Parts: sequence; structure tokens; C-alpha cells
Amino acid sequence: MSRFGIVGFGRFGNILADILSSGNEILIHDPRKISKNFQNVSLLEVINCEILFIAVPIREFEEVIKSLREYKLQNTTIVDVCSVKIYPVEVMKKYLPDNLGIIATHPMFGPDSYAPYRELKMVMHSVRDVHNQYDKLKMIFESKSISVVDMTPENHDRDAAMSQGITHFIGRALSQSGISSTSINTLGFNELLGVVEQTCNDSWDLFKDLQNYNPYTVKMIEKLEEGIKIVRNQIGVSE
Repeated sequence: MSRFGIVGFGRFGNILADILSSGNEILIHDPRKISKNFQNVSLLEVINCEILFIAVPIREFEEVIKSLREYKLQNTTIVDVCSVKIYPVEVMKKYLPDNLGIIATHPMFGPDSYAPYRELKMVMHSVRDVHNQYDKLKMIFESKSISVVDMTPENHDRDAAMSQGITHFIGRALSQSGISSTSINTLGFNELLGVVEQTCNDSWDLFKDLQNYNPYTVKMIEKLEEGIKIVRNQIGVSE
């Protein structure tokens, strides 16, 4: 049995605990949350777990990592679950000593798309696997029918901007345009409404972090705007 710690017990932290809990001990630390199923312990206790997941909002990530420097951790592997990868990896490499393991991950699903044993994907990358925990985590996720894709932070952020990033951007834009269900919905329009519902169920802070902390976001938005301009010109609608 392994001992996993999770710092941050929001909507995704809850799912992560469920995924990891089979046959393992789960400790969480989040002063703002109360869990009926898992022990909510002090930061000092949770950081002594062999694998420690940091599941806080991206904007809070650096402060949490910096706070770990106050403790003399020895055999711990730190795992992030941020929706971007270049930024958290740079932060972890900057502040965490060489004796701590670092594994970068991004679950390609969230609270609204996760379902047990549904075919899902998890991006993982061994940044500094000094305690040989990568294969253990990979086996756990794959046992839950979560396919693991090993990808560098740079390649992840480039691809994510043109997949997850653009999906959330379009979902927000459609929501702000005021679209709503009609009495003559087509299947395609229903799918668009599904995109709006899924993406807009997350907070604005999460959306903004997803966009602002990915260095490839601006290029993605520029390509989208250029595409809209081309389509407008094709139908003779000027700006």
C-alpha cells in the first residue's frame, strides 16, 4: 500500500483522491475543504507522503511550491496536475532541491468529463524521477483505463493550446454571445451547447489561468481571429 498526499481538495482534487484510493492511503490538506471520505491533515503531515500531488489553482502553484522549502523533505516525489506544463515545471525545478522527485502530469479530463473506467488520457513526463515513482503512477492510472501519454512540457503546451485551450476559448465566446437552445436545434448545435456547458461550468479564474499561463495561447487566438476574418470575407461581411 502506498501513501499519497494531495494539497488542494477542490473539484479535481476530489476526483484524484478517488482514482488513487484503491488499495492506498490518501491524505489531503486543504484548510478550506472538508472531506467525509479522506483524512484532512496538516501540511506537515501530508508532505511526508512518498508521493505528493499539488492540486491547487495555477495562480497559487508557485507559493505552495515555495512553502515546501521550509521543510526538509527527503524521499518525496512532487507531482503537479496543472493544465499547463512549462510554467509548473520551471517553478518546481527552481524551488525544489535535487533530492526530491518531480513528475509533471495533466489529466486530460476534469470534474465534468471524468467517469470511472471511461477511456481517458493522462499526460505524464518524468522531470526528475529520483525515487522511481513514474512507473508506479503510470500503472495506477492505466488500471483505471486512463491512457498515459508521455510528452514534454513544450509539446504539451503547444498541443493543448490548439485543443483544450481553443475549446475553452470558443465555449466562453459562445456563452458570452448569448446562444441558447431553440425549438429547432440541429445535432451540431446541440454539440455546441454541450461545449458551452462543459467549459463554462469551471470558474473564470480557471479559464484565465488556462489561457494566461500557456505561452502558445496568443498564437492560438490570433489564428482563430484570422480564421473568422477569412470566413467573414467569404460571405461578404466586413468588420
